Amino acid sequence: MSEKKSVNPVKYFLSGGFGGVCTVVAGHPLDTIKVRLQTMPKPAPGETPAYTGTWDCAKKTIKREGFLGLYKGMGAPIAGVAPIFAISFMGFGVGKRMQMKSPDDELTLTQLFLAGAFSGIFTTSIMAPGERIKCLLQIQQGGTAPPKYAGPVDAIKQLYKEGGIRSIYKGTFATLLRGKYHYWVWKVTDCISVSQYVYL
Repeated sequence: MSEKKSVNPVKYFLSGGFGGVCTVVAGHPLDTIKVRLQTMPKPAPGETPAYTGTWDCAKKTIKREGFLGLYKGMGAPIAGVAPIFAISFMGFGVGKRMQMKSPDDELTLTQLFLAGAFSGIFTTSIMAPGERIKCLLQIQQGGTAPPKYAGPVDAIKQLYKEGGIRSIYKGTFATLLRGKYHYWVWKVTDCISVSQYVYL
């Protein structure tokens, strides 16, 4: 895997931010469905489950809340994904540069793994609270009862009031572990291909 051109962390930062926004816009509806399927209550014997599957969840969500119901909770990830992906791409570039003695060095697969893991460490501080807020908003279903959270900002305020900063960052360690392995694989496969466009 040739690294003949110099690593530019600024280009990684900008391209990563733009790519992150596109990722959220395209994938958030399926993420909402996934979270609702994962968190729906277990039906009692003889009762019908809230959702029978992916399409059933999508249809019921749209019927109750409109098409925008699939984008519920998107404010938190859209606000955080640009810096998350930007820092991730930049961290990957810095991680590679730290292991290169010259711009012509070819990195081994192990070195690319290490650069990917390095990038994942820094994104967790932004990703963890965003993921928590997103999920709390996604599981709020349209119905007769008023929602607990009015939006991302309200969720942050209530979480902080309930348990301080620790409440906002609940689940960070698990997110960090997931992120490290995720970035190891992702950076070696997808990011290497995408990074060819970073130099344009």
